Amino acid sequence: MDKKIVKIVLTGGPCGGKSTGLSYIERAMTKYGYKVVIINESATELMLNGLTLNAYNGNQRIFEKNIVKLQLLKEKLYYEACQNLPDEKILLVCDRGIMDCMSYVTKEDFMAIIDELGEDFIELRDNYDGVFHLVTCAKGAEECYTSANNSARTESVEEAVEADERTLACWAGHPHLRVVDNSTGFEEKLNRLIAEICSLLGEPVPMEIERKFLIKKPDTEFLSQLRNCKRVQIVQTYLVSDGDNEVRVRQRGEEGSYIYTLTQKKRLTPMKRVEIEQRITEKQYLNYLNNADTNLRQIRKDRYCLVENGKYFEIDIYPFAIKTAIMEVELSNENEEVVLPEFIEVIKEVTDDEKYSNFSLAKSEKNILE
Repeated sequence: MDKKIVKIVLTGGPCGGKSTGLSYIERAMTKYGYKVVIINESATELMLNGLTLNAYNGNQRIFEKNIVKLQLLKEKLYYEACQNLPDEKILLVCDRGIMDCMSYVTKEDFMAIIDELGEDFIELRDNYDGVFHLVTCAKGAEECYTSANNSARTESVEEAVEADERTLACWAGHPHLRVVDNSTGFEEKLNRLIAEICSLLGEPVPMEIERKFLIKKPDTEFLSQLRNCKRVQIVQTYLVSDGDNEVRVRQRGEEGSYIYTLTQKKRLTPMKRVEIEQRITEKQYLNYLNNADTNLRQIRKDRYCLVENGKYFEIDIYPFAIKTAIMEVELSNENEEVVLPEFIEVIKEVTDDEKYSNFSLAKSEKNILE
């Protein structure tokens, strides 16, 4: 069996439960046969060792640049070390990731930082297999908010909520972002975190559970101005395969910076599919294109990734659709309730309607999204 190394980020607002969450992850995923390796939070590591903002003359930009440099080095060294471990399944957990640094400086400053370091924004954000955001208890469980378990925490309740929203916005656009809110008690919150991680890892089977809606085409300028929304460009090409499987390659990113994936899907029920996805190189992607199914058209779309009401919505806008768009939301179970964004006008739910799948759009001669 080939070695499987999955790298995820545990992030969130102040007092969201990260410290306890890390213990939950280690204990729970060990039972699934994973070797759990944790990369401690770089910012807290620096501050608790005396390298506070004062050590950088109060310059937040320089401070965040050093955090990025430290995080990049740690992730590289840890990943290389994991490759030498005898374990076949390894879960590498980052206590916060690179994008968290963007919540403390302007986006312009952050982009300048990664440019100075010779890094790429899309690659930095999407090099994690999954991102899990624990919402601060200052938002929905205020009575539990405290700084007693983290001497580096100084935010008030109001500041904690703002910090939470800033942090979440920094990760919008990631292909596998999950938000764990305070709609339940703390223990159940962490159980939901474990369930989300298991869903990503495919324990015991890689499942994708989602609801899909045909919506009125939203105002893209309005979406672009939202802090909690990020646009990505997607090119999806279907490959020749047998009748029971759907195989595709995808280019995903923006402004010339892309990541590439190979995905195989098999539907079990209208809401549930077996899905196996793997990152591939650009060279592999170009080679796979030689096996494109010429009977299917290539799908190009702008995807607006929106964090709203504790869920991660994906709004797909197609160049051939003038009045409508498709919105999807992934769930951890089929009975999970969803509160839709109030500014989205739903025409109808199409979860059970196969003709609204990307695969059907690719093979249909009729444009049903006019």
